[in-house]
Amino acid sequence: MSAVIEGIIMLRTHTCNQLRKEDVGKTIELAGWVHCRRDHGNVIFIDLRDRYGLTQLTFDPKISKDSWQTANKLRNEWVIKIKGNVIARPTDMINPKLKTGEIEVDCSEINILSQSKTLPFEINEEKAKEAGEAIRLQYRFIDLRRKKVQEMLATKDKFIRYIRKYFHNNDFIEIQTPILANSSPEGARDFLIPSRLHQGKFYALPQAPQQFKQLLMVGGLDKYFQVAPCFRDEDSRTDRHYGEFYQLDMEMSFVEQEDIFEIMEPLMLELTKEFSKKKIVNLDKNNKFKKISYKDSMNKYGTDKPDLRFELEITPITDLVKGCGFKVFADMADLKNNSVVHALKVDNGAKFSRKDIDELTEIAISKGAKGLAYIKIEQEVNGYKLISPIIKFLGDELAQKILKEVKAKAGDIIFFGADKLDIVCQVLGTIRNVVAEKLGLKDNTKAAWCWVVDFPMYAYSEIEEERIDFGHNPFSMPQGGMEVLNKKNPLDILAYQFDLVLNGYEVSSGAIRNHDLKIMYKAFEIAGYSKEEVDKKFKAMINAFEYGAPPHGGNAPGIDRILMILNDWDSIRDIYAFPKDGKGRDIMMDSPSEVSEEQLKELNIKIIK
Repeated sequence: MSAVIEGIIMLRTHTCNQLRKEDVGKTIELAGWVHCRRDHGNVIFIDLRDRYGLTQLTFDPKISKDSWQTANKLRNEWVIKIKGNVIARPTDMINPKLKTGEIEVDCSEINILSQSKTLPFEINEEKAKEAGEAIRLQYRFIDLRRKKVQEMLATKDKFIRYIRKYFHNNDFIEIQTPILANSSPEGARDFLIPSRLHQGKFYALPQAPQQFKQLLMVGGLDKYFQVAPCFRDEDSRTDRHYGEFYQLDMEMSFVEQEDIFEIMEPLMLELTKEFSKKKIVNLDKNNKFKKISYKDSMNKYGTDKPDLRFELEITPITDLVKGCGFKVFADMADLKNNSVVHALKVDNGAKFSRKDIDELTEIAISKGAKGLAYIKIEQEVNGYKLISPIIKFLGDELAQKILKEVKAKAGDIIFFGADKLDIVCQVLGTIRNVVAEKLGLKDNTKAAWCWVVDFPMYAYSEIEEERIDFGHNPFSMPQGGMEVLNKKNPLDILAYQFDLVLNGYEVSSGAIRNHDLKIMYKAFEIAGYSKEEVDKKFKAMINAFEYGAPPHGGNAPGIDRILMILNDWDSIRDIYAFPKDGKGRDIMMDSPSEVSEEQLKELNIKIIK
């Protein structure tokens, strides 16, 4: 890599990872940071570092006394520029761990470009971890010098370039949608921006470019994509960066659900192969991603983002325990309000200790259960023994039927959930995930992709009991169109909505959109919105749809989240050059911060404490 750009000579002729044995005899110039220094007799050795790698420098007073004297002042992280001759290292001093390990540079000139204070922590990978996240975020500009951080940022750059190339090759147009947008009910809190010119009114940073990309479809731009910045005021997690994140936003016209799968699957397969060492598992017989209905996913795995690297399927046993002697099961089996009894058989789980089971019980209670019933099947010389506090209530005959239903054997354990369906799913889904961790079933050498499809169009509101609200995306097309909206129980209506899941993480949501105004008004009416409210909230989209809207759909995978999972990186925050901490603060820039009275006055805003 040459440091000469269009005839302009830079401060260096080479980078610190570029010189090789064939460069011996050349006079070169390097610039970078002092990584470490060693004194051997009269000769000073410096490892010079830039983002490309390391080169060993030697300063010998016999070659240049002035340079040697200057080098004697150097400390770690000072920035220097040198000039010297490339020489071969003695055979016994070759460093096979470095790409530049066969050479060193005899320095004849040195220029100190910048000095450094003692670092608040060492940039050595192991010692940097000891410093803790808070201090590393405060001095993020130093943390960025770590090789691992630079490699992650470089990988993200290659990842995005690969995505762009893929979509351009498939005739998509990259278009940037507005950052200053309007507030929209996307499911999370908006970041609001007061307007100076229009006092009392606010912009909102887009949670997603949802409406804009649909308007692009109306505008005839039938294949759109964007690496889109999105902003949501929701708490950070391991897989969610606070405040801002980037997604691969795409939309197509004149498509059905399968068309979106056909364009997205090859990209995800290629990204897995190019940017991870994981083996792709769980494809169907046509080498496509498996499709699981939302209902089956909840019943079998207790979640709408199942980790399919391992099996551990949940089995409904409601009909089996109706009228049984165990009141907890019998009551749930007889109730009509969506109450169920499910069982989770865990292979080789009989080795769980009493302490393990108590810990799992606490987790179940934290998810809404009243407890966690179980049957442990312990191996004995002449067969097996059932150990459980509920056996005496179930009776041996019913216990044997349950064992047969869930295909349990000696050495297994069965956990039970008995409650309303949503609670049972949440409890056993969480237990499934935790026991898989305990048993080492989450194999990080595997990548298990799947589509979860057929999401319910409606659900009961989380805020108002018994009120119907949208279960997912309000702009999705209901399966069956106007006919099902007029005839079906809203809770039975399915939408053309889907999620893409990787190793137990939701990495994308998408849908075929509702482009028919009559169907849209009816869909919102069922959720309790009047025509006037819809017109007011979605004025631009409603107006556009009156001028000819094509059928369209798309999705938006989270770039940072996919990259984190494919590489088994510890936290999504590591993928950002300047991340927020777990409380949404930028410690380095002291953000968020107070602003002056003059600024508030311009916006007609007063702070009430």
